[in-house]
Amino acid sequence: MAKRQDYLSWDEYFMGIAVLSSYRSKDPSTQVGACIVNQNNRIMSMGYNGFPAGCDDDEFPWEREGDTYDTKYPYVCHAELNAILNNRGANLEGCRIYVALFPCNECAKAIIQSGIKEVVYLSNKYETTPTVRASRRMFEAAGVKLTQLTPKRESITLSLDPSKV
Repeated sequence: MAKRQDYLSWDEYFMGIAVLSSYRSKDPSTQVGACIVNQNNRIMSMGYNGFPAGCDDDEFPWEREGDTYDTKYPYVCHAELNAILNNRGANLEGCRIYVALFPCNECAKAIIQSGIKEVVYLSNKYETTPTVRASRRMFEAAGVKLTQLTPKRESITLSLDPSKV
């Protein structure tokens, strides 16, 4: 019997985990997940966008517009930063981070400072915005490799039905 041919590549696997992590986000408009992987293809950490621990997501705003204080923006921790912080201090030097959406400038700073050397992303839909342009500029200056993933498949279907295991 020959081995299966339709298995996931490492990139599809780790991006799938990042996307699956995004399903934990309670943000009604944007859900992003991240997965940090070391040189041996071992997962170091994961994260998704949401409020910091201890900040009740029923008490803080989810609005996108209005007075900044009354929007989600000053409170939400992005998936990339959450993944870095969830790592609890292990060395991330030389790791790569998988994220569906190209990182903002604030996440770019944390990615660079943590020693991550590659960002693998699916979409860069905000590439013309000043914050994403600043991200790219910092990544290029710091020598962080940027890879836009072009997956071989459009979707991965998961079943939680125990009879199908």
